[in-house]
Amino acid sequence: MRDGGRIAAAIAVMNDVVGQRTPLKDAVRDWGKRARYAGSGDRAWVSGLVLDALRRRNSVGRHMGSDAPRSLILGALKLAWNWPVTRIELALKDEHGPSALTREEREALLLAPDTTGPVHVRGDFPEWMTPHMLRAFGDAAAEEGAAMAVRASVDLRVNTLKSDAERAGRALETIGARPIPELVNGFRTPPPDAASRTENVEAIPAYSKGWVEVQDMGSQIAALASGVRPGDQVLDFCAGGGGKTLSMAALMENSGQVFAHDVDGKRLSALIPRLKRGGVRNTQLRHPKENASLDDLFASMDVVLIDAPCTGVGTWRRRPDSKWRVSEAALAKRSAEQAEILRTASAYVKPGGRLVYVTCSFLMEENEDQIAAFASEFPGFSAIDVSETLIRSGGLTPVGENLVRRLRRPDGSLRLTPLTAGSDGFFVAALRRAA
Repeated sequence: MRDGGRIAAAIAVMNDVVGQRTPLKDAVRDWGKRARYAGSGDRAWVSGLVLDALRRRNSVGRHMGSDAPRSLILGALKLAWNWPVTRIELALKDEHGPSALTREEREALLLAPDTTGPVHVRGDFPEWMTPHMLRAFGDAAAEEGAAMAVRASVDLRVNTLKSDAERAGRALETIGARPIPELVNGFRTPPPDAASRTENVEAIPAYSKGWVEVQDMGSQIAALASGVRPGDQVLDFCAGGGGKTLSMAALMENSGQVFAHDVDGKRLSALIPRLKRGGVRNTQLRHPKENASLDDLFASMDVVLIDAPCTGVGTWRRRPDSKWRVSEAALAKRSAEQAEILRTASAYVKPGGRLVYVTCSFLMEENEDQIAAFASEFPGFSAIDVSETLIRSGGLTPVGENLVRRLRRPDGSLRLTPLTAGSDGFFVAALRRAA
């Protein structure tokens, strides 16, 4: 496909995402079914442009004077992809391209970016979230939001059950991966250039062999914060696809036991081939389809990890379409669910054991507020300094140790963001049950 046809396709996909509230993945798939002539490179190009337009929807819309799909796509070509106006005009002349630029569009594209807009425009987040962003970040709200409006790296964790950082690092050189400065066993491939295809990490031999897992740096740090050790009894209460289950099993050197539980049986089932590929032998699935009770685990776990369902605002770099679907009602619903999960899961912590709470969110309503409310209701649990647990884990480099000390919250919890840590947005808190 020529550029004009690709731009027209991106506008059509954006119309489905913005106008019909169709998830981006579904919108691209539906367009691909209609456009059988489009190759994988075309699909990556179209998807990449729409993603970048969504990441910066507010600022691009303000710059163009319109948030219509066409305006967002044309504006993203200039502001996100740095196309000169002449190149945009030339592409629109293609046989299958959209109509030529209007005078108003051309004038807008020639303007320098406006850096004086409201905080939700400069930070590219929904306007209703302004008080929540200001509460979490204060004067840095726009800067934090802008850091969530860029392409993300692909982070990898070395599976120490099958390899080590030196051997895995050599294997990862083929995809340009380099060590993550903060992690002993972390590697990172940089974000691709605009319009480029993302490297399929799962296609490389090191992945097939189980030497590495795709896992964001923040998620790797959250697993290290569990403080698990060989021989522990651990409950991953909201295991989902099992990324942290796999991390903890490796930290435990395949000894002790990890019980992976989730109410979503489909997601939990996806963990089975991952366990096999990773050589994990100390994990049991407590699957809802098998009516697997947790009664036998009552008050007997050394560690209970809650990777709580949340709004997912910390993943905006990777899922920018979700940024514009999150709502106040969804936040209220998730907050209520989190409070109930904390109450329920805490019953499985043994005296002297630890309760670790994780979200991929930066919102205080889902994080600090939840921990404060739980501690007030359950005074038998007291806060642990997460940064000290992380340093004792041995999984951080000196750079990483300095990072978690710097980002430690007053209550001992930890908040990571793209701006402060180069990771997705994560929150981690830990409490110890009185002996």
